[in-house]
Amino acid sequence: MSISVQHLNAWYGSKQALYDINLSIAPLTVTAMIGPSGCGKSTFVRCLNRMHEEVPDARVTGQVMVEGVDIYARAVQKRYVRQYIGMVFQQPNVLPTRSIFDNVAMGPRLNGLASGSALQERVERSIKEAALWNEVKDKLSAPATELSGGQQQRLCIARAIANNPQILLMDEPASALDPISTLQVEELIGELSQAYTIIIVTHNMQQAGRVADRTVFFLLGRIVEEGATAELFSHPQKKETEDYVSGRFG
Repeated sequence: MSISVQHLNAWYGSKQALYDINLSIAPLTVTAMIGPSGCGKSTFVRCLNRMHEEVPDARVTGQVMVEGVDIYARAVQKRYVRQYIGMVFQQPNVLPTRSIFDNVAMGPRLNGLASGSALQERVERSIKEAALWNEVKDKLSAPATELSGGQQQRLCIARAIANNPQILLMDEPASALDPISTLQVEELIGELSQAYTIIIVTHNMQQAGRVADRTVFFLLGRIVEEGATAELFSHPQKKETEDYVSGRFG
């Protein structure tokens, strides 16, 4: 699914976090959001599936068009937005009292997408897509908390996939993981990009260089520059971008 963001502004109470954001994202691409802490990149991603408005006193203006539909239109329900635009967070947020199977099955059950053998098949397919099946296929009834941090994050990806989303948002999905688990998640992003439009927030510019087709540089709530990742890193057009990617600040 394509995304077109037009004149997006966001606030936390009286504090403005995003200023007139305009950005287009092509289908089946990986787009990385980079920038120093507090620059608005995570806020921007949370605006893409209407999670920002769950914060007390937060508000948004502007449009987020997904395949020509404004997700902030009055007739559009948030639950449907989040079904089609999945989210993976920085810390693996498995449901501690649920089994591995039930963690993945929860979304399809709540959304009425599958039951019985169809649900079994959907859970298995989602875990396989998340490159976790061989590690958990013999212990699906075990608590999800028995998995390692990297496995839990891949389980969270499987849970997002199980809702049949078209877009996956990932907010620092590997920052809490060890190097091997980080590599597994990065390889998984490459595989998933064949089927999903992916937007990833990362502080790790090397990671952006490895996984992203395009990169967007945020600073003080504004987009400074965006473009093909290799080009943005090797030949930035703005001095602020050059200073950031060269490590002079951030």
